[in-house]
Amino acid sequence: MATTTVPPTESQKVVLNKRTVWLIFAALMAGMFMASLDQSILGTAMPTIVGELNGVEHQGWLITAYILAVAIAMPLYGKFGDLWGRRWPFLIAIGLFTLASVGAGFSGSFGWLVFWRGVQGLGGGGLMILSQAIIADIVPARERGKYMGPMGALFGISAVLGPLLGGLFTDHADWRWCFWLNVPIGLIAMVIAWRTLRLPSHRSTKRVDVAGIILLSSGTSGIVLATSWESWSGNAGYDWTDPGLLALVIGTLAVIAGFIAVERRASDPLLPLHLFKIRTFAIASGVGLVIGMSMFAALGFLPTFLQMATGTGVTQSGLLMLPMMAGLMLTSIASGLAIVRMGKYRIFPIVGMAIATLGLIWLTQLTGDISLLVFSAMIFVLGAGLGLVMQTIVLAVQNSVDPREIGTATSANNFIREIGAAVGTALFSTIFTSRLVDNLSAGFAGAGVAPGAGGDLGVDSLTPQAVNEMPAAVKQIVVDSYADALAPSFWYLVPLLAAGFLLTLFLREVTLSDTAGMVARGEAVMEQAAHDGGLSGADGTLAPAGTSSADTADRDGSGGPGAPGAGTTLDR
Repeated sequence: MATTTVPPTESQKVVLNKRTVWLIFAALMAGMFMASLDQSILGTAMPTIVGELNGVEHQGWLITAYILAVAIAMPLYGKFGDLWGRRWPFLIAIGLFTLASVGAGFSGSFGWLVFWRGVQGLGGGGLMILSQAIIADIVPARERGKYMGPMGALFGISAVLGPLLGGLFTDHADWRWCFWLNVPIGLIAMVIAWRTLRLPSHRSTKRVDVAGIILLSSGTSGIVLATSWESWSGNAGYDWTDPGLLALVIGTLAVIAGFIAVERRASDPLLPLHLFKIRTFAIASGVGLVIGMSMFAALGFLPTFLQMATGTGVTQSGLLMLPMMAGLMLTSIASGLAIVRMGKYRIFPIVGMAIATLGLIWLTQLTGDISLLVFSAMIFVLGAGLGLVMQTIVLAVQNSVDPREIGTATSANNFIREIGAAVGTALFSTIFTSRLVDNLSAGFAGAGVAPGAGGDLGVDSLTPQAVNEMPAAVKQIVVDSYADALAPSFWYLVPLLAAGFLLTLFLREVTLSDTAGMVARGEAVMEQAAHDGGLSGADGTLAPAGTSSADTADRDGSGGPGAPGAGTTLDR
């Protein structure tokens, strides 16, 4: 079976001038904004949504379903983009995301809402991974920080704008606008991408790794179902004698083992195992896993805490997340510019993980009567740490692999992070929800009142509005229950983040490449390099279609450019 990819002709090559790069960058930012916004927009609306649709005990699935679908989709988009080009996958991702937003907005039950959230994730995974891969295609690693910085800042903006918009819609319109908002944004992003994203298409003859796709999807789903067993099975706690749970765990382990065996033999694997032999990739992926398990799990429940424990309004709880955006934007943009100026990146993840760990420890001190100024300082520290890490480790991964595997490596790194987010959110949701239900049940029983007092509602149907209408004594039970459930739960995440900090200490400084991925693959040519700011070599001249001799020697240990397929055995 032939495994070659037909190279583009001269007439098919993309001309990378300043205008082309910035137009493409605008399309990528529009798509990434949609996907990242939907990771956070339900934060403030979730108490109302799950109360209205009777899903309090399963509320974690609104987040988990999206993250799980994103994790499954990422490797597919990354691999198919490497094989056939990234334009059509990007357009398909926008279309899926927009369609699912319509379905979610019209959902009449909690089950249907979770389903459409999953479909949204299938589109969102493509938008997030292809945005990062396309930037690596058109901008050299040495200059990429100035583009990755705004992408990281955009994530911060959406992380806070999402809860704010969710609160505004819930307070003044309908929570369904959290989804309908995506329709005009999606259509605009589609038009921009259709007109500007003129990337080359390939005619690959490589065999699609169908077995790998099936096994990866099954294994990922099994991991999330096992870690969220208590949430969806209706069972209290983890009874390891339960035949259903045992079968799920054993089956998942068997699928993972099968996936590894298939990938080792596949001619063109979906997730090439040789990437894990690259030190930078392995360490960066480990850091991403830790960030996913700890940070995203924690952040998803902070707006709920503010509404239910402190009595903060829905809109106000969104506004109170602004300090996190400020911290993340500040450090993300500043570190991106510093990397361009210094040509070095290793120090930023180290400092960032240390700051984020301290911020999470501080959050364990949350109480129902906490000063909002102190809370703002807590999440500012958390955001500042994240901003130094997230886009920097993506840059490190892209710089450490062969240009022909940029999409696959980027998606693999993000996939591992999203798996961490899915597992971490499921586990944290189980811990938090279990403590919350126990606290509420014990509190109501101890006070001698029925759970529905003050609103004829059960534990599974509590909303901020219902809590505010309860008698003072009953309301205090709810406030104390939320505060006592969330803050101690953060201690389960602190060791994970501390382990991530230790991992960053082993990250090597690898010389940043002066060549864009598409140029290295012969798919693009550069114009006006000396004037385009970020499209030229380090000395201001046109970068050649390949890495410099010094860079290749430093990255693959070959001692020069003579090694075949420079970059295929990088940074051992």
